[in-house]
Amino acid sequence: MSNLDVETVDEIDAPTGVDAPEYVLYGGKGGVGKTTCAAATALASARDDTATLVVSTDPAHSLSDTLETDIPAEPTRIREDIPLYAAEIDPEAAMGEGPLGMEDNALGGLGGMLGGGGPMGGDASGPMGGESDNPIGGEDGLLGGSMPGADEAAAMRLLLDYTDDDRFDRVVIDTAPTGHTLRLLELPETMDSMVGTILKLRERFSGMMDSMKGMFGGDDVDTESGIQDLEELSERIERLRAILRDPTRTDFRIVMVPETLSVMESERLLAQLTDFEIPVSTIVVNRVMQEPSEVLGREVDIPGPNVDHCEFCARRWEVQQDAIAAAQDLFRGHEVKRVPLFADEVHGERLLSVVAACLD
Repeated sequence: MSNLDVETVDEIDAPTGVDAPEYVLYGGKGGVGKTTCAAATALASARDDTATLVVSTDPAHSLSDTLETDIPAEPTRIREDIPLYAAEIDPEAAMGEGPLGMEDNALGGLGGMLGGGGPMGGDASGPMGGESDNPIGGEDGLLGGSMPGADEAAAMRLLLDYTDDDRFDRVVIDTAPTGHTLRLLELPETMDSMVGTILKLRERFSGMMDSMKGMFGGDDVDTESGIQDLEELSERIERLRAILRDPTRTDFRIVMVPETLSVMESERLLAQLTDFEIPVSTIVVNRVMQEPSEVLGREVDIPGPNVDHCEFCARRWEVQQDAIAAAQDLFRGHEVKRVPLFADEVHGERLLSVVAACLD
């Protein structure tokens, strides 16, 4: 093929739109390229005038670097020509608003049972934020310790908000590394269990609540309002659980690199997601040492590894081929996409368009 037939990066047709439901989550081990995939998918999604929000729950906050623009903690439109919005969640800031968006004192004394602030837990020193003398929600309290996954609770609260936000037709989520993601996905079950426990305690000890004011700093405890808040919270948790488990609305995409340990990690993640009934349709193998032209299926002027003249590249490609073969065998029934290893770091629309073309 002559040089006249070779496409430059700028000439590559950037995908317009994506074939995906309204919620797309990219997950996997840290450092495998989830942010790159999420940013590329969001850009492609917004190009067909689909209002798209890309969200990072990864504390590393690399989404700003990938999209080459400052991204605040609240969803903000970052492009004028296409409806692309972005947000980088700050878990610590979000935690200050109480568990799952409830005010610190929204549940009265019951708030401490959930690990929030307020009269029982203090401001930032309760079970959500550190040490506490709380006899109900503290380390030795009725719930047996602090609320697990405080930062995941903050992320879950915001995801609940996004599901109710009419501004967005699609939400693309760059999740935190695998362990954090699984805690996040487990949180609805944990919180639902907590809510059920508290409601049972409320029913069993309803006659004792008025006499417990002293435990809550002497303030009046609006238990009826607290119970209503808990019931509303339980309904929101159930709604989010239903969304995450609905394959017509959610697609969790696992990102990995072609290495044996990454394949094993991804296999475990898929098994755990299956246990949570979270639909997974796509496996993305990132940083493959193939020529970008081979992956895209057409000639492009993007440099890639030369396995014919580079002994190191050839040996790495042999190792990767074994891992890719294992992945294709393990993930039968799932679509396996490849993204090549680029000579340059992937940031900015030009290379993100190439990634989107590989994921298309």
